[in-house]
Amino acid sequence: MTDTVAAAKGAPADDGRMSLMEHLIELRTRIIRCAIAIAVGAVVGWMIYFPVLDILRRPLVELSGDPNISDKFLSFDPLELFMLRIQVSAYLGIAIAMPFLLWQLWRFIAPGLYQNERRFASAFVFSATLLFIGGAAVAYYTLPQALKFLQSMGGGQVEIQYTVKNYITLIVYMMLAFGAGFQFPIVLVFLQLVGVVKPQQLRQFRRFGIVIIFVVAAIITPSADPISLFALALPMVVFYEISIVIGRIALGRRAAAEA
Repeated sequence: MTDTVAAAKGAPADDGRMSLMEHLIELRTRIIRCAIAIAVGAVVGWMIYFPVLDILRRPLVELSGDPNISDKFLSFDPLELFMLRIQVSAYLGIAIAMPFLLWQLWRFIAPGLYQNERRFASAFVFSATLLFIGGAAVAYYTLPQALKFLQSMGGGQVEIQYTVKNYITLIVYMMLAFGAGFQFPIVLVFLQLVGVVKPQQLRQFRRFGIVIIFVVAAIITPSADPISLFALALPMVVFYEISIVIGRIALGRRAAAEA
């Protein structure tokens, strides 16, 4: 009867009764599942490698109107193309498996949440996946301007031609960095739900938070150019404000459920 009343009020269903060993076993199981999902996604990534390579090459093609910029790749290592395909396939595997990975993450942290908060599983997976795709898209579409800025450092006196590994590694890292950066509101909302921070603390910390956002954006942006920096940092500032609103609403509903 007590458990029923507690569940109705939104208390955690298991009351934290899982032992440390049980948590470790569950973590191992979910890591294994994630590894299998990534491996399957990597196989798919291997098969779609060439169409993806053509898509990734398009920002460079947009700049090829400049006579000093070539849209042809160079390769100086016989193993480079093979290793690059493996690397890109692995990244594609992570991207393809992302919804499943996020679902496994949610299933792992869900026991520590209140019963009424576990209903947000679908919203968590959907929003996190959508934000990752959105971040990768922002990186992809801002890359031509970022490359133009970086290439302008040559002053028009340098003929620019990239090795395939350097270019593909840059654009893939950019998309992964932006995709990870766009998970920022998910992290902030979760920290509010588990009581690490409160919405009013985030409001009071806003100025310092914005500075930290720009510092983090500068660190995780592989190209280190100002265009990419602002393209990542400004949405994160907006996400900071949105997460405060979402956290306040979620905590308000929790308080109402416990009353």
